[in-house]
Amino acid sequence: MSQKQNLIDVLIGGATGSAGRPGVRARGSRRGSPGRRTLLRNALLTGAALLTGAQLTGCSSSSPSSPSDEQEPQSSRRSASTASPGQRVLLAYFSRPGENYYYGGRTDLKVGNTEVLAGMISERIDCDVHRIEAVDPYPDDYEETVARNVREQEADARPAVADLPSSLDRYDTVLLASPIWNVRAPMIMSTFTDTFDFRCKTVFPVVTYAVSGLGDTERDYAASCPGATIGDGLAVRGEGVRDAGTDVRSWLRRTGLLEG
Repeated sequence: MSQKQNLIDVLIGGATGSAGRPGVRARGSRRGSPGRRTLLRNALLTGAALLTGAQLTGCSSSSPSSPSDEQEPQSSRRSASTASPGQRVLLAYFSRPGENYYYGGRTDLKVGNTEVLAGMISERIDCDVHRIEAVDPYPDDYEETVARNVREQEADARPAVADLPSSLDRYDTVLLASPIWNVRAPMIMSTFTDTFDFRCKTVFPVVTYAVSGLGDTERDYAASCPGATIGDGLAVRGEGVRDAGTDVRSWLRRTGLLEG
């Protein structure tokens, strides 16, 4: 049972008492001693202060304790709420150029679809941008990349990332952008989310896809970013990403990332 629930139970028990009638002075009580209402008010004020302190501590900007020092945060819950004004935003994206799926066939891309989408977003909002790159780059060949991705998914692999940020502490909001491969974000995105503490941050999934939309990204990020709020994601079909400016702007406004 949590500290909050214990406190609520104590306050409820104290408020009702054995007679179950809050605010009624017991017979024979002395005027010189504090009344029941005064005691209850003091208890409630103390409880509110404790709860407020606990909430502030849970989302403080201080360095988090190691997993051995405290209990694992609860899994994230998806939220439709918009982002907060004045937030600090990081756009972290993984994109693969080379041979790509294109309306049932193949096309060679000099710039990957997700990189194009990330560029559209960064042109419209104030954010830092970090490109996630694999130590072992994915092949240019489409079928070879598909085969490698299947192996990584089956092994629940964490492909090494070439250059990770030192910390995400300064950010309130993180946009995680990637293609969708076999209904999921590439496993290198799990390497990224496993590396950092996302507690008290808002995470927005951003994807380019062929047939699966957002796929399992919202569920996967809720599991791999415990303590974060998972916001409404953006999914853009890869073949049409270069014409997606209107959809991008609409999503940014809907989520509160873009004002006006």
